[in-house]
Order: sequence, then structure tokens, then C-alpha cells
Amino acid sequence: MHSNVEIAQKARLKPILEIAGAMGVDQSDLELYGWHKAKLSPKLWSKIQERPDGKLILVTSINPTPAGEGKTTVTVGLGQALNRLGRKAVIALREPSLGPVFGIKGGAAGGGYSQVVPMEDINLHFTGDIHAITAANNLLAAILDNHIFWGNSLRIDPRQILLKRVMDMNDRALRGIVAGLGGKAHGVPREESFQITVASEVMAILCLALDLTDLKGRLGRIIVAFDTGGNPVTASQLKAEGAMALLLKDAIKPNLVQTLENTPALVHGGPFANIAHGCNSLIATRYGLKLGDYLITEAGFGADLGAEKFLNIKCRFGNLCPSAAVVVVTIRALKFHGGIGKEELTKPNTAAIERGLPNLEKHLENLAIFGVPAVVAVNRFVNDTQEELTFLIEALRSRGVRVALADVWARGGAGGQELAQEVIGMVESNPSCFTPLYPLEMPIAAKIETVAREVYGADGVDFSREALRSIKRFTELGLDRLPVCLAKTQYSLSDDPLLLGRPAGFRVNVREVRASAGAGFIVALTGEIMTMPGLPRVPSAEGMDIGEDGGVTGLF
Repeated sequence: MHSNVEIAQKARLKPILEIAGAMGVDQSDLELYGWHKAKLSPKLWSKIQERPDGKLILVTSINPTPAGEGKTTVTVGLGQALNRLGRKAVIALREPSLGPVFGIKGGAAGGGYSQVVPMEDINLHFTGDIHAITAANNLLAAILDNHIFWGNSLRIDPRQILLKRVMDMNDRALRGIVAGLGGKAHGVPREESFQITVASEVMAILCLALDLTDLKGRLGRIIVAFDTGGNPVTASQLKAEGAMALLLKDAIKPNLVQTLENTPALVHGGPFANIAHGCNSLIATRYGLKLGDYLITEAGFGADLGAEKFLNIKCRFGNLCPSAAVVVVTIRALKFHGGIGKEELTKPNTAAIERGLPNLEKHLENLAIFGVPAVVAVNRFVNDTQEELTFLIEALRSRGVRVALADVWARGGAGGQELAQEVIGMVESNPSCFTPLYPLEMPIAAKIETVAREVYGADGVDFSREALRSIKRFTELGLDRLPVCLAKTQYSLSDDPLLLGRPAGFRVNVREVRASAGAGFIVALTGEIMTMPGLPRVPSAEGMDIGEDGGVTGLF
């Protein structure tokens, strides 16, 4: 059996000019990064904006195991399958963060014969977008500290600095540090912490901005601190948004690549879904909808995280209406939610599958709350038995669920045609009645409670004193009409990663509330969720290498 990187290295890629040309994109609208990567020029939008939108298909999943259930693989396979059936499909994905690439997952470009390529480039720096976001964020942090050093005319309170420095790597040692030591010349001593870049507000802003002008305006609205009178201080007051936008002038342009079967793929932006809003850029999504009959996109982790934020945040800002959702499920994840330990997941156990089904049922109910019709994709893994697959598919059909086997890792687009046909049938026979979960006029705490009760199934929410103070402050500042973005564990519907299946009788604990005024939402941190992950006991990085000929090994 070949590894993902070995399969990718044997692929026959078409020149990116040919991929773009098949979508009706001229060379003059591309900025080439070699033969197989390009950015779409902003001037392309003026040429395509009057075209009708294609069908928007969201790929999500149940609560995953630590290794993930293959949403990206299914997204790629579905796009390839739709093209095989004569539909003009484009896929839109997030860019991989180096943190999970070198940590536990090892890559984020799909897998097997359903990958986006060149996968080595995509997983390792790609076109530099995330590095540009890191630089823009840290430029703002440097300007902030420099302002304080040179007299602090804005009267910034060093005890109320909100902005965090970032880096695109899992590094638990940076969760808590002391900055400014060494005397007066080195700044004001204070406790500080880093976030991973993909959790930063700058990343969220890039992924929700409509264009460069909107990007600059959003950057200027970032609240970096409060002054000694309790008033917010913004990046615009520090005169930083222009330089930040300059650093992001290329990063805002969507990246065009292809799949192993030469389906066009827009890979752009990469906020985490457990600690940020978890969707690829709005710009890439809007371009893809104009360039294809179907735009297939994924939102991170389960429908309680990525899909909820896609529907409540991204769809509001982009005026998007998804036509259907695909919920990815695996045999191993159902066993996991059925109480089976990780070491036993490869052993046949239909009883555990049955016990795990309530988790999937809750995610399907959540999509129904939003009015989005759903198809379940059973993502086939090599250890799955035919008995288990048949049992699961029959169990779902007996419940009236539309379901299809997705054998896309092993067979690419050919293994996704059953799923593609189900999606086409769903779109044509069951139109979406999408509506967001809550009105923006609802108070901040009530929005958080609504998500916790309706989407997670919680009995309610317990707010810390600090969280309540922040909610009061943000309400007084007129930020109460923003949507909410809950940071929560991906492993459970609750805020406790150990509560698997479909837990009941629990309450969500909100310990901190932050304002991402530039991105345009309020962040609520629940449970023990952290914005700077750590590496696992055995990081994937230990198995990676590069040979004298430049060949990459061990990368997913």
C-alpha cells in the first residue's frame, strides 16, 4: 500500500494554466507560482461577478477521533466524482497549518487517490499566506509595544493588552511567558502568551474580508487593548492597518491548484474550527461559486463546530445559501462514540456502531435546525469489514437517512460517484431552506446559550465572573449585535472531551469572552480549550525527511 505522499508524487499534473483555462480563466488573471500553483488576480472578480452562483455543498462530520475522519478526502473525492458525472465542480479547502502537519495529523491535503496536489508544497508553507498573516499580526504587536515605549500618548493600560503574538507551530512553552524583562529599554514587564497563527483574529479577518479595502477596514477595527479610562484602543488608532494590509496584499488572493484527477481546487485561508471559525476564505468561496456548477467546501471538525460557524458566521457575511450538506462518518468514529477504546477500533463490532449512532443523529438534527438537507457519507477505511459497512448503511436507511458509501481514498472519483449521485438527487429534489440559528439582535449571552442548547444539547451555560464582565463591556461598546464564535473541544458535543456519544444533562462552562471586532464576531472560550496547541508524545515530524534528490518522505 502506497503512502499519500507516494501517491501524490506519481500524479500526472496538468499545467495550472490548463486547469484555469477549463474554468474560463485567462492567463492574464493568474499570478503564477511555478507550473502547478497560481493565485487568482483580484481583477478576475469584475469579469465573473455577474455569473449565476453554482450549488454550494458543505462537507462536515460527526465528532471525530484524534486522527480525523477524512472530511478533506471526501471533499476532494466528491468534487472528482461530480466531474466524472458531467458536473463542473470546484472544491474549496483551508490551507494546512504547520502545527498539525508536524503534530498529530501529518497533513491536510486529502488522502489516497483523493488529494490536492502538489501536496508537499501545500502542506509545507505553500504560497506563504500563513507566514504573511503571522508577520502582519506580529507587526501590530510590535507597533503596540513601541507606542507604549515612546510615551504612550493613547494611555494604553499595559495590564489590559488584548493582542497576542502568534506563530504557526504547536509550542506549549509559549502558552505563558513574561515579556519586557531586562530594564526600561526593553519595554514594560508583563505576563504574555502566544497563540497559534490560525487562531488569530488576523487569520479570521483575511478569511471573511470581501476584498483588500474591506480587509484594511477590518484590520483597523481590531481592539488591541484598553486605555486607563477603560476605552478600547484599535489598530487604526495605532495607524497600523495600512502596513498590515501591505503585508497581506498577496495573501488575500486565492490559491488555485488541482486534485489528482485535475479538478480545480481553491486552497485559501486556514482558521481552526475548535478555536476559530474553521472555514476557508470567503473570497475563494465566492470565486468558486462563479467558476463552477458545484462548489464543494469543508468546515473543520464536526457539525457542532465548523458547520455551525460556517452557517452562523460565514454565510451571514457572504450572503451564502448552502444547497446541501454532506456529513462524513466512519466506522471507527462510531465505535469510538460507542465506548470502544482507540486500541480496539480496528476490531469488528456492530454493537458499538449502534451505540455510536446517536452522535451522528444529533449532527443531522443540527443541520435540520438550519434548514439544510443532508446526506451521510460513510468514508471507507481499509480496516472496515463489509459486514460493518452493510450494517451501518442499512441502519441509517431504516431511519430515513440518505446515505452513500464513499470509497474515495482507494478509488478517487470513481469511488465517490454513489455519493455524488445522492448529492445531485438531494439538491434537485429537496431545496434548502437555510436560515441562521439566532437573530443578531439577541444579546451576547443569549446567543451563546442558544448555540449550547440547540447545537450541543446542553442544559445551559455557566459564565465565569470574568466572562460576564466582558459581555457587559462589549455590550456597552455596541458589539452585542455580532454573531458568536464558541471555542470548544472537537471530540465531544459538550465542552468535556471525555463525554462521547450524545451526552445529556451537562452544562457548558464559558470562562472567557473576547471581542474580535475586526473579524466581526464575539469569541467565547469554553472548558479547557487552548489557543496554542501542543505536540503529541510522538510528533509526525519525527518520521519526516528529505533526500539528496529533494524527495520528501514521511509526510502523511
